[in-house]
Amino acid sequence: MYLKEERFALWADFIERDYLDNAFKKLIDDGIINGATSNPAIFKNAILTSPAYKKQLSELSGLSAKAKYEEVAIFDIQKAADILRPLFDADDDGYVSIEVDPMLCDDTKSTIAEGKDLFKRIGRPNVMIKVPATDAGYEAMSALVQEGIPVNATLIFSKAQALSCAAAFEKGQKDGNTSVDTVISVFVSRIDRALDAALDEKGIATALAGNYNAAAIYGAVEAKGVARCRTLFASTGVKGDDLRPSYYIDELLAANSVNTAPVETIAAFVDGGDKKVKLPIDSAIIEAHFQKIADAGIDFDALLQRQIDDGLEAFKDAFREILSELE
Repeated sequence: MYLKEERFALWADFIERDYLDNAFKKLIDDGIINGATSNPAIFKNAILTSPAYKKQLSELSGLSAKAKYEEVAIFDIQKAADILRPLFDADDDGYVSIEVDPMLCDDTKSTIAEGKDLFKRIGRPNVMIKVPATDAGYEAMSALVQEGIPVNATLIFSKAQALSCAAAFEKGQKDGNTSVDTVISVFVSRIDRALDAALDEKGIATALAGNYNAAAIYGAVEAKGVARCRTLFASTGVKGDDLRPSYYIDELLAANSVNTAPVETIAAFVDGGDKKVKLPIDSAIIEAHFQKIADAGIDFDALLQRQIDDGLEAFKDAFREILSELE
Protein backbone atom coordinates (compact mmCIF):
# COMPACT_ATOMS: atom_id res chain seq x y z
CA MET A 1 0.00 0.00 0.00
CA TYR A 2 1.18 3.50 -0.72
CA LEU A 3 -0.43 4.57 2.57
CA LYS A 4 -0.57 1.42 4.65
CA GLU A 5 -2.61 2.69 7.59
CA GLU A 6 -5.34 4.05 5.32
CA ARG A 7 -5.13 1.08 2.91
CA PHE A 8 -4.77 3.50 0.02
CA ALA A 9 -3.13 1.94 -3.02
CA LEU A 10 -1.61 3.34 -6.20
CA TRP A 11 -1.73 1.21 -9.35
CA ALA A 12 -0.08 2.13 -12.64
CA ASP A 13 -2.52 2.48 -15.53
CA PHE A 14 -0.01 1.38 -18.12
CA ILE A 15 1.38 -1.79 -19.69
CA GLU A 16 4.22 -1.96 -22.21
CA ARG A 17 6.93 -4.60 -22.45
CA ASP A 18 10.06 -2.47 -22.09
CA TYR A 19 8.41 -0.56 -19.25
CA LEU A 20 7.69 -3.82 -17.42
CA ASP A 21 11.36 -4.76 -17.60
CA ASN A 22 12.60 -1.43 -16.29
CA ALA A 23 10.61 1.45 -14.73
CA PHE A 24 7.78 -0.81 -13.53
CA LYS A 25 10.11 -2.77 -11.27
CA LYS A 26 11.61 0.41 -9.83
CA LEU A 27 8.17 1.80 -8.94
CA ILE A 28 7.44 -1.43 -7.08
CA ASP A 29 10.83 -1.58 -5.37
CA ASP A 30 10.42 2.02 -4.24
CA GLY A 31 7.07 1.20 -2.62
CA ILE A 32 5.11 3.53 -4.88
CA ILE A 33 2.79 1.18 -6.77
CA ASN A 34 1.41 -2.21 -5.83
CA GLY A 35 -0.68 -3.06 -8.88
CA ALA A 36 -1.32 -2.30 -12.54
CA THR A 37 -4.23 -1.97 -14.94
CA SER A 38 -4.60 -2.25 -18.69
CA ASN A 39 -7.34 -1.70 -21.24
CA PRO A 40 -7.69 -2.06 -25.03
CA ALA A 41 -6.51 1.52 -25.63
CA ILE A 42 -3.35 0.95 -23.58
CA PHE A 43 -2.57 -2.28 -25.42
CA LYS A 44 -3.30 -0.62 -28.75
CA ASN A 45 -0.71 2.07 -28.12
CA ALA A 46 1.83 -0.44 -26.82
CA ILE A 47 1.47 -3.06 -29.53
CA LEU A 48 1.23 -0.67 -32.46
CA THR A 49 3.96 1.78 -31.45
CA SER A 50 6.58 -0.14 -29.44
CA PRO A 51 9.29 -2.15 -31.23
CA ALA A 52 9.34 -4.54 -28.28
CA TYR A 53 6.54 -6.61 -29.86
CA LYS A 54 7.98 -7.12 -33.34
CA LYS A 55 9.83 -10.37 -32.63
CA GLN A 56 6.90 -12.12 -30.97
CA LEU A 57 4.46 -10.96 -33.65
CA SER A 58 6.77 -12.27 -36.36
CA GLU A 59 6.45 -15.72 -34.78
CA LEU A 60 2.63 -15.61 -34.79
CA SER A 61 2.06 -15.14 -38.52
CA GLY A 62 -0.25 -18.15 -38.85
CA LEU A 63 -2.74 -17.03 -36.24
CA SER A 64 -5.88 -14.91 -36.51
CA ALA A 65 -5.65 -11.25 -35.52
CA LYS A 66 -7.44 -11.85 -32.22
CA ALA A 67 -5.28 -14.86 -31.42
CA LYS A 68 -2.16 -12.75 -32.05
CA TYR A 69 -3.48 -10.04 -29.76
CA GLU A 70 -4.26 -12.53 -27.00
CA GLU A 71 -0.81 -14.13 -27.20
CA VAL A 72 0.89 -10.74 -26.95
CA ALA A 73 -1.39 -9.43 -24.19
CA ILE A 74 -1.18 -12.65 -22.17
CA PHE A 75 2.63 -12.55 -22.35
CA ASP A 76 2.66 -9.01 -20.93
CA ILE A 77 0.09 -9.76 -18.24
CA GLN A 78 2.01 -12.85 -17.14
CA LYS A 79 5.20 -10.79 -16.97
CA ALA A 80 3.50 -8.07 -14.90
CA ALA A 81 1.85 -10.65 -12.63
CA ASP A 82 5.16 -12.37 -11.97
CA ILE A 83 6.85 -9.09 -11.09
CA LEU A 84 3.96 -8.22 -8.77
CA ARG A 85 3.69 -11.69 -7.23
CA PRO A 86 5.77 -10.97 -4.08
CA LEU A 87 3.31 -8.20 -3.20
CA PHE A 88 0.36 -10.53 -3.78
CA ASP A 89 1.94 -13.20 -1.58
CA ALA A 90 2.42 -10.56 1.14
CA ASP A 91 -1.30 -9.61 0.92
CA ASP A 92 -0.43 -6.21 -0.55
CA ASP A 93 -2.56 -6.30 -3.71
CA GLY A 94 -0.07 -7.25 -6.44
CA TYR A 95 -2.80 -7.44 -9.08
CA VAL A 96 -2.71 -6.72 -12.79
CA SER A 97 -5.92 -6.40 -14.81
CA ILE A 98 -6.76 -7.54 -18.33
CA GLU A 99 -10.03 -6.68 -20.05
CA VAL A 100 -12.25 -9.10 -21.92
CA ASP A 101 -13.00 -8.34 -25.57
CA PRO A 102 -15.15 -5.15 -25.35
CA MET A 103 -17.19 -6.36 -28.33
CA LEU A 104 -18.73 -8.89 -25.92
CA CYS A 105 -20.10 -6.24 -23.55
CA ASP A 106 -23.73 -7.25 -24.21
CA ASP A 107 -23.10 -11.02 -24.33
CA THR A 108 -23.07 -12.60 -20.88
CA LYS A 109 -22.16 -16.14 -21.89
CA SER A 110 -19.30 -15.10 -24.15
CA THR A 111 -17.94 -12.69 -21.53
CA ILE A 112 -17.95 -15.43 -18.91
CA ALA A 113 -16.29 -17.89 -21.30
CA GLU A 114 -13.58 -15.42 -22.32
CA GLY A 115 -12.97 -14.30 -18.74
CA LYS A 116 -12.51 -17.89 -17.57
CA ASP A 117 -10.33 -18.72 -20.57
CA LEU A 118 -8.05 -15.71 -20.06
CA PHE A 119 -7.66 -16.41 -16.35
CA LYS A 120 -6.82 -20.07 -17.04
CA ARG A 121 -4.37 -19.31 -19.86
CA ILE A 122 -2.58 -16.60 -17.92
CA GLY A 123 -2.28 -19.02 -15.04
CA ARG A 124 -1.54 -16.50 -12.31
CA PRO A 125 -3.71 -15.97 -9.19
CA ASN A 126 -2.95 -12.24 -9.07
CA VAL A 127 -4.80 -11.36 -12.28
CA MET A 128 -8.09 -9.47 -12.31
CA ILE A 129 -10.45 -9.97 -15.22
CA LYS A 130 -11.87 -6.62 -16.31
CA VAL A 131 -15.55 -6.59 -17.26
CA PRO A 132 -17.50 -3.52 -18.41
CA ALA A 133 -20.45 -2.54 -16.19
CA THR A 134 -23.35 -3.41 -18.48
CA ASP A 135 -26.43 -5.53 -17.80
CA ALA A 136 -24.67 -8.51 -19.38
CA GLY A 137 -21.50 -7.61 -17.52
CA TYR A 138 -23.12 -7.77 -14.07
CA GLU A 139 -24.15 -11.37 -14.64
CA ALA A 140 -20.69 -12.19 -15.94
CA MET A 141 -19.02 -10.56 -12.93
CA SER A 142 -21.12 -12.66 -10.58
CA ALA A 143 -20.33 -15.87 -12.46
CA LEU A 144 -16.59 -15.18 -12.51
CA VAL A 145 -16.48 -14.34 -8.79
CA GLN A 146 -18.46 -17.52 -8.15
CA GLU A 147 -15.56 -19.38 -9.81
CA GLY A 148 -13.07 -17.64 -7.51
CA ILE A 149 -11.76 -15.29 -10.19
CA PRO A 150 -10.88 -11.72 -9.09
CA VAL A 151 -12.80 -9.11 -11.08
CA ASN A 152 -12.23 -5.47 -11.97
CA ALA A 153 -15.58 -3.91 -12.90
CA THR A 154 -14.85 -1.11 -15.34
CA LEU A 155 -16.36 1.91 -17.12
CA ILE A 156 -18.43 2.98 -14.13
CA PHE A 157 -19.82 6.50 -14.11
CA SER A 158 -23.00 6.20 -12.03
CA LYS A 159 -23.93 5.10 -8.54
CA ALA A 160 -26.48 2.67 -10.01
CA GLN A 161 -23.75 0.94 -12.00
CA ALA A 162 -21.48 0.73 -8.96
CA LEU A 163 -24.17 -0.75 -6.73
CA SER A 164 -25.08 -3.29 -9.42
CA CYS A 165 -21.44 -4.35 -9.50
CA ALA A 166 -21.30 -4.63 -5.72
CA ALA A 167 -24.47 -6.73 -5.72
CA ALA A 168 -23.01 -8.97 -8.43
CA PHE A 169 -19.84 -9.50 -6.42
CA GLU A 170 -21.83 -10.25 -3.28
CA LYS A 171 -24.01 -12.77 -5.12
CA GLY A 172 -21.01 -14.46 -6.70
CA GLN A 173 -19.28 -14.87 -3.36
CA LYS A 174 -22.44 -16.27 -1.77
CA ASP A 175 -23.31 -18.66 -4.61
CA GLY A 176 -19.77 -19.97 -4.93
CA ASN A 177 -18.80 -19.75 -1.27
CA THR A 178 -15.74 -17.86 -2.47
CA SER A 179 -13.70 -14.98 -1.13
CA VAL A 180 -11.87 -12.97 -3.80
CA ASP A 181 -10.71 -9.41 -4.27
CA THR A 182 -12.77 -7.15 -6.50
CA VAL A 183 -12.63 -3.49 -7.48
CA ILE A 184 -15.22 -1.09 -8.88
CA SER A 185 -13.47 1.25 -11.33
CA VAL A 186 -15.08 4.69 -11.25
CA PHE A 187 -14.08 7.01 -14.11
CA VAL A 188 -13.48 10.60 -13.02
CA SER A 189 -11.77 13.16 -15.24
CA ARG A 190 -13.79 12.35 -18.37
CA ILE A 191 -16.84 13.84 -16.67
CA ASP A 192 -15.12 17.17 -16.11
CA ARG A 193 -13.76 17.28 -19.64
CA ALA A 194 -17.27 16.75 -20.98
CA LEU A 195 -18.95 19.22 -18.64
CA ASP A 196 -16.61 22.02 -17.60
CA ALA A 197 -17.00 24.27 -20.63
CA ALA A 198 -20.75 24.44 -20.07
CA LEU A 199 -20.32 25.03 -16.33
CA ASP A 200 -17.82 27.80 -16.93
CA GLU A 201 -20.27 29.59 -19.21
CA LYS A 202 -22.89 29.45 -16.46
CA GLY A 203 -20.57 30.58 -13.66
CA ILE A 204 -20.53 27.23 -11.88
CA ALA A 205 -17.30 25.92 -10.35
CA THR A 206 -15.45 23.56 -12.66
CA ALA A 207 -13.33 20.43 -12.01
CA LEU A 208 -15.60 19.34 -9.18
CA ALA A 209 -18.33 17.22 -10.75
CA GLY A 210 -16.03 14.30 -11.53
CA ASN A 211 -14.67 14.18 -8.00
CA TYR A 212 -18.03 14.72 -6.33
CA ASN A 213 -19.66 12.03 -8.44
CA ALA A 214 -16.82 9.63 -7.61
CA ALA A 215 -16.99 10.55 -3.92
CA ALA A 216 -20.72 9.79 -3.81
CA ILE A 217 -20.10 6.42 -5.47
CA TYR A 218 -17.28 5.66 -3.03
CA GLY A 219 -19.62 6.37 -0.11
CA ALA A 220 -22.30 4.09 -1.54
CA VAL A 221 -19.83 1.24 -2.14
CA GLU A 222 -18.41 1.58 1.37
CA ALA A 223 -21.93 1.58 2.84
CA LYS A 224 -22.78 -1.58 0.88
CA GLY A 225 -19.88 -3.28 2.65
CA VAL A 226 -19.19 -6.17 0.28
CA ALA A 227 -16.26 -8.21 1.55
CA ARG A 228 -12.94 -7.56 -0.21
CA CYS A 229 -14.50 -5.02 -2.58
CA ARG A 230 -12.95 -1.56 -3.02
CA THR A 231 -13.57 1.51 -5.10
CA LEU A 232 -10.88 2.13 -7.70
CA PHE A 233 -10.63 5.65 -9.09
CA ALA A 234 -9.73 5.56 -12.80
CA SER A 235 -9.38 8.15 -15.54
CA THR A 236 -7.40 10.28 -13.10
CA GLY A 237 -4.87 11.83 -15.45
CA VAL A 238 -5.09 15.59 -16.10
CA LYS A 239 -5.40 16.92 -19.62
CA GLY A 240 -4.05 20.44 -20.18
CA ASP A 241 -2.52 22.87 -17.70
CA ASP A 242 -5.59 24.11 -15.85
CA LEU A 243 -5.18 21.66 -12.96
CA ARG A 244 -2.13 20.49 -11.05
CA PRO A 245 -0.95 17.15 -12.46
CA SER A 246 -1.85 15.12 -9.37
CA TYR A 247 -5.24 16.77 -8.84
CA TYR A 248 -7.41 13.68 -9.27
CA ILE A 249 -5.24 11.61 -6.96
CA ASP A 250 -4.95 14.33 -4.32
CA GLU A 251 -8.66 15.09 -4.14
CA LEU A 252 -9.85 11.46 -4.13
CA LEU A 253 -7.45 10.08 -1.56
CA ALA A 254 -9.59 7.75 0.51
CA ALA A 255 -9.24 4.87 2.93
CA ASN A 256 -9.78 1.39 1.49
CA SER A 257 -9.43 2.60 -2.09
CA VAL A 258 -7.21 2.36 -5.15
CA ASN A 259 -6.22 5.08 -7.61
CA THR A 260 -4.92 3.87 -10.97
CA ALA A 261 -3.20 6.59 -12.94
CA PRO A 262 -0.69 7.19 -15.73
CA VAL A 263 2.89 6.88 -14.54
CA GLU A 264 3.56 10.61 -15.02
CA THR A 265 0.54 11.44 -12.83
CA ILE A 266 1.80 9.08 -10.14
CA ALA A 267 5.23 10.73 -10.29
CA ALA A 268 3.62 14.16 -9.82
CA PHE A 269 1.68 12.89 -6.81
CA VAL A 270 4.75 11.35 -5.20
CA ASP A 271 6.83 14.48 -5.80
CA GLY A 272 4.36 17.11 -4.67
CA GLY A 273 0.88 15.75 -4.15
CA ASP A 274 -1.33 16.28 -1.12
CA LYS A 275 -1.17 13.07 0.92
CA LYS A 276 -4.07 13.84 3.28
CA VAL A 277 -7.24 11.73 3.15
CA LYS A 278 -10.04 13.73 1.49
CA LEU A 279 -13.01 11.35 1.42
CA PRO A 280 -15.73 11.10 2.46
CA ILE A 281 -17.09 14.48 1.37
CA ASP A 282 -20.19 15.79 3.14
CA SER A 283 -23.22 14.70 1.11
CA ALA A 284 -24.79 18.14 1.50
CA ILE A 285 -21.83 19.72 -0.34
CA ILE A 286 -22.11 17.18 -3.16
CA GLU A 287 -25.87 17.56 -3.47
CA ALA A 288 -25.65 21.36 -3.53
CA HIS A 289 -23.19 21.28 -6.42
CA PHE A 290 -25.33 18.93 -8.49
CA GLN A 291 -28.41 21.01 -7.71
CA LYS A 292 -26.62 24.01 -9.25
CA ILE A 293 -25.94 21.90 -12.33
CA ALA A 294 -29.58 20.84 -12.56
CA ASP A 295 -30.78 24.40 -12.01
CA ALA A 296 -28.60 25.47 -14.93
CA GLY A 297 -30.60 23.14 -17.15
CA ILE A 298 -27.91 20.47 -17.52
CA ASP A 299 -29.07 16.84 -17.44
CA PHE A 300 -26.23 15.21 -15.52
CA ASP A 301 -27.69 11.71 -15.74
CA ALA A 302 -27.87 12.01 -19.52
CA LEU A 303 -24.26 13.19 -19.56
CA LEU A 304 -23.23 10.12 -17.54
CA GLN A 305 -25.02 7.82 -19.96
CA ARG A 306 -23.20 9.43 -22.88
CA GLN A 307 -19.91 8.84 -21.08
CA ILE A 308 -20.79 5.18 -20.56
CA ASP A 309 -21.72 4.76 -24.22
CA ASP A 310 -18.70 6.72 -25.46
CA GLY A 311 -16.34 4.82 -23.17
CA LEU A 312 -17.52 1.47 -24.46
CA GLU A 313 -17.25 2.66 -28.04
CA ALA A 314 -13.72 3.99 -27.47
CA PHE A 315 -12.57 0.62 -26.15
CA LYS A 316 -14.25 -1.14 -29.07
CA ASP A 317 -12.56 1.24 -31.52
CA ALA A 318 -9.16 0.58 -29.93
CA PHE A 319 -9.76 -3.16 -30.14
CA ARG A 320 -10.82 -2.91 -33.80
CA GLU A 321 -7.66 -0.95 -34.60
CA ILE A 322 -5.47 -3.57 -32.96
CA LEU A 323 -7.13 -6.39 -34.88
CA SER A 324 -6.99 -4.47 -38.13
CA GLU A 325 -3.26 -3.88 -37.79
CA LEU A 326 -2.60 -7.49 -36.77
CA GLU A 327 -4.48 -9.07 -39.68
